[in-house]
Amino acid sequence: MDQQPAFFPADDGLWEQYDQLATRAYGHAIGDITHLREHADLRVAVRDGRVVAGGLGLLVGQFFGGVPVPSACLGDGCVAPEERGDHLAADLARERLRPLIERGAVISAVVTSSTGYARRLGWEAPTSVFAWTVATDDLRNSFADDGFEVEHGLTGGTAALQRDLASRWNGPVHRPSWWTRWKQDKSNLTGYRFARSGHPAAGLLSLTTQRHERHGMGLVVHDFWADSRAVASAMMAFLGRHNTRARTITFRRGALPPDPTLLHGLRHHRTTADAWHPWMLRILDIPEAIRLRGWPTELTTAVPIEIEGETGGRERWLLSIEAGAAEIVPTRVRGQVTFTQRQLAVWYAGGYRSTTSARMDGVNAVSERALAALLHSTAQYEPWLPDHF
Repeated sequence: MDQQPAFFPADDGLWEQYDQLATRAYGHAIGDITHLREHADLRVAVRDGRVVAGGLGLLVGQFFGGVPVPSACLGDGCVAPEERGDHLAADLARERLRPLIERGAVISAVVTSSTGYARRLGWEAPTSVFAWTVATDDLRNSFADDGFEVEHGLTGGTAALQRDLASRWNGPVHRPSWWTRWKQDKSNLTGYRFARSGHPAAGLLSLTTQRHERHGMGLVVHDFWADSRAVASAMMAFLGRHNTRARTITFRRGALPPDPTLLHGLRHHRTTADAWHPWMLRILDIPEAIRLRGWPTELTTAVPIEIEGETGGRERWLLSIEAGAAEIVPTRVRGQVTFTQRQLAVWYAGGYRSTTSARMDGVNAVSERALAALLHSTAQYEPWLPDHF
């Protein structure tokens, strides 16, 4: 009888075995297993001397409320086809999280097509994710550059600009210094900087191209960061100038922020939206996740809430917010709002934009006023995760 799998941090030999397993499980090579070797933690499950499952983990910050919160971002996980069906993925998720929690992670993000399985393990999607495709001629005929200069290369303050813009949403990664180089090398990205003459960078764009077999190229946008509608329009116009070589522009999943620039700016609504599997969030340490997050400075409130535990039952908490800080402590007071663990993650990310959407997702509240106050506390910024891992 085969022995139970054991879990290990990967040494050089286990890295190589996992690379081979991932290629077999996914049906193609996974470049990140090579590119992220210096930065990621790899945990593998070994049975009878063979790697049968594994996955990468990154400890990075994710912006929530304008502040980076330590997050365990899990990527490139898989289980050998012959090992599936025995809940190995659940054990693997626990083992992948453990070292990242020990290093300070209080939340976790994952992007997976197995959304139902991730939900059973405690993750939830705070928002929908789309990829957009639009005719290059439509961009060219609909948007104007309005005096912005375009510079090839991501220099001259673009890293600081990206960090500032990322902090205005809930979810983007607080990119470490190696992040941009990893993405450029992995996807062969070309970057552009947008600014008015004599002014700091106002927008940045990164894209990749792929030659068509007969003529022209495909063009895919990976980064689209703009600090105003004017520069976003200039960036759209610049993409439209690729019309002699590319028939369409594709904004890869999550690349476009959830604002109306594209759809409201087009003269003809001929876009194609493809829904993708979403990014999902899990709260690992409720008190610390609340303490480390940013909060509206003008809001003062105290709301008793109840949170359904992972093993059943409900825990009562008192959430207090004042002067841009918050804490949550145990209480005996009956909660006015009840969250499941997954609903808590959606609320944390600002995914509930109204009391109606929260109630439609099953959030229970005995006080409409308390529910509205809770939603207001995290809805200052919208959820958006353009980063891939």
